[in-house]
Amino acid sequence: MNLLIVTATEMEISLFKKETLLKYVDNDNINITLLNCGVGMVATTYFLTKHLQHNKYDFILQAGVGGSFKEEIELGTLTFITNEQFGDLGAEDHDKYLNLFDLGLASKDVFPFTNGKLVTPFSSLHNKINLQCLSGLTINTVSGNEATIVKRKSLFNCDIESMEGAAFHYICLLENIPFAQIRAVSNYVIPRDKSKWKMKDAIINLNNWLADFVELIKE
Repeated sequence: MNLLIVTATEMEISLFKKETLLKYVDNDNINITLLNCGVGMVATTYFLTKHLQHNKYDFILQAGVGGSFKEEIELGTLTFITNEQFGDLGAEDHDKYLNLFDLGLASKDVFPFTNGKLVTPFSSLHNKINLQCLSGLTINTVSGNEATIVKRKSLFNCDIESMEGAAFHYICLLENIPFAQIRAVSNYVIPRDKSKWKMKDAIINLNNWLADFVELIKE
């Protein structure tokens, strides 16, 4: 199997790269490539698309951290994001937000969208992920004030916020490559207060999960 692991920052999978990746060099059953695309949808789109022009993969994982809109989800929890939405792609009409579908610029049920979402197609390999399936919201500016948070909760009813997920889903769907987005919850989506984040715990849990997942699929 040829596996690509995509990240926004090298920090997010540094432990996996240091402690686990070398175990699979020259392994006949699995070949692992790491791709650090940079932060945000634009960087993800450019670097992942460019990479896929010259490389073929059986499966692509996006691994990273994210914020949770729901405080019942414990910090450090690993989540499998099975559907994504763009959270700020559209227009403002005074106090109202209009997305691409409201504006008539895209159709909710024309590929790659399914009812306005970018949904992960499941295969037998996805059964090995064994994580809570949640919904994602992708934005250019992380939610950090009460008004923005309330509006986004109301509009999208999503669980996890990131800056790259929807771009990743969009590319993989259009390229017809099996994929999964895994997010470790590093913080709650509340007015910004980094003292309450658990970034280290989230990264450790994410890297440990990656090592375990590779063991499951290497045969």
